[in-house]
Amino acid sequence: MTILAIDTSNHTLGIALVRDFTVIGESITYLKKNHSVRAMPTVEALMRECGVTPSELSKIVVAKGPGSYTGVRIGVTIAKTLAWTLSIPISAVSSLETLAANGQYFDGWISPLFDARRGQVYTGLYTFEESQIKEVKPDQNILLTDWLHELKQTGKPVLFLGHDVHLHEESIRSILGETAVLAEGTFHNPRPSVLAFLGTDRPAEDVHQLVPNYIRLAEAEVKWLEGQK
Repeated sequence: MTILAIDTSNHTLGIALVRDFTVIGESITYLKKNHSVRAMPTVEALMRECGVTPSELSKIVVAKGPGSYTGVRIGVTIAKTLAWTLSIPISAVSSLETLAANGQYFDGWISPLFDARRGQVYTGLYTFEESQIKEVKPDQNILLTDWLHELKQTGKPVLFLGHDVHLHEESIRSILGETAVLAEGTFHNPRPSVLAFLGTDRPAEDVHQLVPNYIRLAEAEVKWLEGQK
């Protein structure tokens, strides 16, 4: 089985090729650039470098959000187009779960985090049991202070992952104190190869019914709905 994994849900652009549980190619950048003009050329370049043709692909795995509305939409659209064109299955994995998987060897809770502005974050709570990632609390959009107080009640150490963690470091440390552990370096990068492994045994989605998981409406949509009342 040869899997192509695609993650454009935030500034990270991640593309990976995994064949029979071996990573044969992976491309990761973290740049504030438009994924719409970079994603497909990156897919094509990686496949060419690895000597993989489209007909050899067995499955597409995509990060379905939450994250940047535009970023998530680009990745899901590309993945759906490839899956439909090649007539191969497609599976979708939470963008937060993909990031949380970087904390596999942490003994405690794992809280992947994307900034959602105005004091809010996209986050969820995960842990590992027998080397398998498990969801403790579902992905959600929540005020960071409310989330931190929830975590404080558990009394367990919590690992925070994500490039936006530094934006909230002061609040995290002031509320959770020594139970908060902030990851460093590459642990903040969601890995597309990890995304591929997570999606290997996930059930296939209906390519026409698969939609991004934004969790909340875009601000423009909220204003439009308010205007209709």
